[in-house]
Amino acid sequence: FRGNNYLIMAFDPEDVQAYIDKCEPTDPTCYSVTELTSLRVGVDTFFLIFSATLVFFMQSGFAMLCAGSVRAKNVKNIMLKNLLDACGGAIGFWSLGYAFAYGGSDKYHKAFIGNTDFFLRNFNEGEDYASWFFQFAFAATAATIVAGTVAERCKMAAYLCYSVMLTGFVYPVVVFSIWSSSGFLTAFNTDPFRGIGMIDFAGSGVVHMTGGTTALIAAIILGPRMGRFHDSDGVALDTPVTFKPHSVSLQILGTFILWFGWYGFNPGSALKIANSSSATVASLCAVTTTLAAASGCVTAMFTDTFMQRKLEGETQYDLTMAMNGALSGLVGITAGCAVVTPWASIIIGIIAGWVYIAFSKFLIKMKIDDAVDAIPVHFANGMWGCIAVGLFAEPDRMNLAYSTDKHVGWFYSWSRNSGDANLLLCQFCGVLWIIGWVSIIMIPFFSILQYLNMFRVDELEERVGLDISHHKGSAYDIHGPDPDDLSNYSVRQSLKHNSAAKQGESVPA
Repeated sequence: FRGNNYLIMAFDPEDVQAYIDKCEPTDPTCYSVTELTSLRVGVDTFFLIFSATLVFFMQSGFAMLCAGSVRAKNVKNIMLKNLLDACGGAIGFWSLGYAFAYGGSDKYHKAFIGNTDFFLRNFNEGEDYASWFFQFAFAATAATIVAGTVAERCKMAAYLCYSVMLTGFVYPVVVFSIWSSSGFLTAFNTDPFRGIGMIDFAGSGVVHMTGGTTALIAAIILGPRMGRFHDSDGVALDTPVTFKPHSVSLQILGTFILWFGWYGFNPGSALKIANSSSATVASLCAVTTTLAAASGCVTAMFTDTFMQRKLEGETQYDLTMAMNGALSGLVGITAGCAVVTPWASIIIGIIAGWVYIAFSKFLIKMKIDDAVDAIPVHFANGMWGCIAVGLFAEPDRMNLAYSTDKHVGWFYSWSRNSGDANLLLCQFCGVLWIIGWVSIIMIPFFSILQYLNMFRVDELEERVGLDISHHKGSAYDIHGPDPDDLSNYSVRQSLKHNSAAKQGESVPA
């Protein structure tokens, strides 16, 4: 620093004094405090907007994955629901959601819900707008998780109502409790719960469990698709019917888009990049995210292959298991991506693959129909991701991301000869809170929709497909040529062949 309030940009702190001695205000290597602060704000704001864009791009991944997973007669319907998620989420989060999630946050006090900044009335700076955009992208992600679960049988009006309800009220209360500095479970208050608060860096619980719990409730109240677990007379089937996806290509495209978007989801949750600590945190998140996804993918696929070989004596590799295993690993690492080591992220991904398989089979046993297996991926592995933090949070990385290592993962606590399980307890409390809050609101909400006959389409509409019954026709033009035209074409081709044959016979050898 100099008396004229100028700063010097240097790589090594030991060089600063030498620069100070010779630096002049007109020196192009000198930057004013205002200029340097403005540059930092600009870089951080760009980082947040770019990350939010990646997260929003995940909407197309959900759309492709869901469209590929359903039958061809319901493609338009599921695509429109994904689009309306973004639209309803934007309106709900602009009007009420952001205010409930972050309004009036104060690290010196605690509250249940935000109460300022409705309709973004007090927003004036670029950082504020970038923050809203980033948080909106997360809210839309929570909402779209339900789309695949209730596919092929849910009414459009009910889905739009749910999307606004979730992003405008249910999800924001969860956000306020865990991510706002005034939440009762937050780690950012001066007096956090049990001295540490819940650690959910990018949203295994806040985003994925909230959406997954809602999906589970919706699936139970809505009921399974026709023919999934019962025949046309209502008699239970010995073996549930599996409805084949109409496009594996769209499924794998959606999976890759989601994986790509997760690099905005997890590293972007560092919120800043223009300092070495934030840059380190974001970089670690990218590594742990990659390793968890990869290990989840191969674990789910090969475990399923091994189980099938033991039962049927045949070796086959299930692409659906591989895709959902990767997504399970991504969900599982989301809470702890900034506070676990790379080797721990592999373990988290492996267990996430097993959690997915176990919970998927459990749903089938309970006759709960999830068209895209979103509940095992987001609900079950959202829980596992939160709990994994309580086990694997490493002291140095906790210090870097949360500026404290007082309470760390239970496995590391034992190395301190303490057995301190405060963080693990906070994680369990957070899981129970999310399940309880979402259930208290969404069970009555979906039950009312069901009672008013606003939730499920009628049987005939479901049989013919929602594209025809709700969206002016099928998504694909699968009709062949006109029969008369085809017949005339066949006759013409036959005459051509006969004529060519006769000409060949008349030619001398």
